[in-house]
Amino acid sequence: MTGKQKEGAIRVVLVDDQTMIRQGLGYVIQMQSDMEVIGEASDGVEAVELIGALAPDVVLMDVQMPNKSGIEATREIMQQHPRTKVLILTTFDNHNYVVEGIRAGAIGYMLKDADSQEMLDLIRRAHQGEALFHTVTAAKALAEALQGQRETPDSTTTSQSVLLDELTDRELDVLQQIANGYRNDQIAQNLFISEGTVKTHVHRILQKMGVEDRTQAVAKALRHKIVK
Repeated sequence: MTGKQKEGAIRVVLVDDQTMIRQGLGYVIQMQSDMEVIGEASDGVEAVELIGALAPDVVLMDVQMPNKSGIEATREIMQQHPRTKVLILTTFDNHNYVVEGIRAGAIGYMLKDADSQEMLDLIRRAHQGEALFHTVTAAKALAEALQGQRETPDSTTTSQSVLLDELTDRELDVLQQIANGYRNDQIAQNLFISEGTVKTHVHRILQKMGVEDRTQAVAKALRHKIVK
């Protein structure tokens, strides 16, 4: 459906069992110079197969679908293609969907009635690896999801000590800002440093923590209680 490919564009796959939803989202995305829809699926089974074949950058994933739910599909996709960024699509700000989405490996979620600019912003930020769980519901859900992943007290204390020793004070400042949901430009403004310096700190934080993106960094930092 994309026609001529856009060089360097964010490659998006849409997964929803409602054709009109896919068409509406697709139309808005295709109008952007920096992103394109490379495929569509109407259920979770199709989604897993399609994403395996196309390797998109970002997936917009509906939750309630026939054959395989969006949560189940996300779990399989993240096991097979961990670099893919999945945004869960929901009709309501549902606590259970957010919890299960986080556990499945989604990087964030968006409501289907979000305006087009918000949707586009979320896609761009997801592509950059930002954790997009910023509502009150999502914050509670993230905390609950992490409960099941907590290590034993002794192990947690040891890991916390190692992380604190490895991360510099400025890196800890940046990590806290990431956990608060700020973008790189906002972190730069808040800490009175350049955006380039923020990017350098983020890169080093991910390396030292042994994680691939900001979502994993925040989850690990919360688990070891090194951010609030």
